[in-house]
Amino acid sequence: MHARDISGVDLNLLKIFEALFEEGGASRAAIRLDMTQSAVSAALKRLRVLYDDRLFTPTGRGLAPTARARELKPVVTEALDRVRQSLAIASPHPASFHGRAVAIGLSDDFELALGQPIIAQVARHAPGLRVIFRQTYSQIVSDSLASQDIDLAIAAGGFGARGLSHQSLGQGDYACLVDAATLPRAGNREGNSALLLEDFVARGHILVSSGGVVGIVDEALAAQGLKRTVIASTTHFAALPHLLKGTQAVATIPRHAASAIAALTGLRLVECPLALPGYPIELGWRANALRDAAVARVRDAIDACSHLLGAPRA
Repeated sequence: MHARDISGVDLNLLKIFEALFEEGGASRAAIRLDMTQSAVSAALKRLRVLYDDRLFTPTGRGLAPTARARELKPVVTEALDRVRQSLAIASPHPASFHGRAVAIGLSDDFELALGQPIIAQVARHAPGLRVIFRQTYSQIVSDSLASQDIDLAIAAGGFGARGLSHQSLGQGDYACLVDAATLPRAGNREGNSALLLEDFVARGHILVSSGGVVGIVDEALAAQGLKRTVIASTTHFAALPHLLKGTQAVATIPRHAASAIAALTGLRLVECPLALPGYPIELGWRANALRDAAVARVRDAIDACSHLLGAPRA
């Protein structure tokens, strides 16, 4: 069949390809599409003939995409997005987004602070729409958006690539988390007083980092001729309650994450005794993504929750 001839192609196969790629298995794709597994398996056979490739290979946990499938994914998703955009033009106020999903890329500190409020906003203003949270960060976020692994992203910058748009959500800063039982009784009732610098340095520190053993705190201490003792490092903010509770240790993390963790645990947010530089918090997307009503609704939901990040946008 000529590459330009689509008259004999069932375009529903593209939806099935997308579901197989994103769900990683025929049974999960069938549930997502409200189809039988045998129908999805039959569609996969047709897809393999259409693209002259296996596309997905069985693993112990489902189906893994081939190199050809990974090459096709952004092209197929863009084609489906254009169809969705055309439907939005024809009906800009759909009654429901049932069956649609929008993927948000963000690190787990932003997920802790904004995840639940975003879900609530989406449920209120876009019923039937499902939100997918996927891990990303500023060094890789532009590639994740360009490859259409995610539709929107929250990060500390990284949206300068061609074809991306972004807006400011606010200015981030840092605070400390400690076990409240380790603080002096006086002066900390509101949970917002600062540790004395000597107490801060004397405590063991938990570092949250994707790699390396030196953080922004070490740089600020070095400028004053001081050092801290990092007793452990983790890549997950969610692990902090288990690592700090019942110890003298302290963690210095983004304020929005510290506030969210303190609200749900016995840990206390206190001010950091060091002056640490702030950083931008931005929301980014592909330049044409907001033509999709579902993506636009989620963008608006994130914007409505941005006050939870602390400092106002610049």
